[in-house]
Amino acid sequence: MNYFKTTLLLIALAALLIWIGSMVGGMQGAMIAFIFTLILNVGSFWFSDKIVLAMYRAQEMPEKDFPEVYEIVREIAGNAGIPQPKVYLIPQDAPNAFATGRSPKNGVVCVTRGILNMLNRGELKGVVAHEMSHIKNRDTLIMTVTAVLASTIMMLVNMARWTAMFGGRDDRNRNGGGIVGLLAMSILAPLAAMLIQLAISRSREYGADAAGAKVAGSGNGLANALRKLNEASPRYRLNASPQTAHLFIVNPLSGSFIAGLFSTHPPVEERIKRLMKA
Repeated sequence: MNYFKTTLLLIALAALLIWIGSMVGGMQGAMIAFIFTLILNVGSFWFSDKIVLAMYRAQEMPEKDFPEVYEIVREIAGNAGIPQPKVYLIPQDAPNAFATGRSPKNGVVCVTRGILNMLNRGELKGVVAHEMSHIKNRDTLIMTVTAVLASTIMMLVNMARWTAMFGGRDDRNRNGGGIVGLLAMSILAPLAAMLIQLAISRSREYGADAAGAKVAGSGNGLANALRKLNEASPRYRLNASPQTAHLFIVNPLSGSFIAGLFSTHPPVEERIKRLMKA
């Protein structure tokens, strides 16, 4: 996604955060939320990758312990013509992966323990190529910033509920319109956070699949990996939040009603079909 679309999305997120602040604290709350949003947007640009990695307790992999993974990353980086990204490990058995970083110079490929145990070299190579295509295309900037801001929206909504219950706006505002406004915010803000995930176009996943297949030399490895990951999703649950689900190569929330209704990922069957034709 280009910088213009990124800017529009950040403006929409900022407006939503300011609206939440106004519902909780009136004009003063809106001003506080505005200042907070400015700080958060700047911080998200520079630190969103670190925040997301911290959310999943990811740690950088020692090359001496994972030499094959580093060999694959070096090979794909050379084929893609980008700097070699750092490699991080999530200590969870659910097989999945994502990429982060605001630019190719700051790229990070993050994989779970489960995906290393499940995939063979060719399949892992396909997954790494997919994620590094996101890095090369700079999809990772908006993906990680969106994850952080959407998570913040959900946090503020929860804080607003407690504020309304135990203090905050005066009784006049909490009666009548204030209660209606709080109810509307409690429904609309989480819905907006989910729709933000849909703003990350599904076409970016198709694009990363196609580009990944090209730099990997074949789409077969990624197609086989997607098939395995899709079959394993119901058996292995990744402890992931809906606000960050769009980061992963396959939907970590697959199988739930909400995941199906607001899926940020194209159907795996269609992705495999396209890869086999490539």
